[in-house]
Amino acid sequence: MDFHLDIVSAEREIWSGRAKMLFAPGEMGELGILPRHSALLTLLIPGEVRVLGIDDTEQSYFITGGILEVQPHIVTVLSDTAIRASDLDEAAAIEARQRAEDKLIARKSDMDFAHAKAELVELSAMIEIIKRVRKRNI
Repeated sequence: MDFHLDIVSAEREIWSGRAKMLFAPGEMGELGILPRHSALLTLLIPGEVRVLGIDDTEQSYFITGGILEVQPHIVTVLSDTAIRASDLDEAAAIEARQRAEDKLIARKSDMDFAHAKAELVELSAMIEIIKRVRKRNI
């Protein structure tokens, strides 16, 4: 048994096809979606979305947050940004995280602080995904 899954970013469709299971980072913890899951609409936080395809292969994506919609036979992940985990650049993410940490220290306003903190959360999640994917592929 499977369901149709679409992972869409603001720029383009990232993945579309049949899936056996979906794992997504919900506000209250990781969500696992199987076929015939009850209808659901919830917010997602920055983190890893994992797709178990009908051929039993697993694919990982980094999202910056978004919305998960579960309908009877269609599941949709809508995110501002979604990137295939294998396309993430660890060195660039670590460098960007350091810049965000520096902004937190040198905060000029509450708005700068909030933006830097949100950026830090996203980049920390991205680095964790890179490490997990690397560990799985060893």
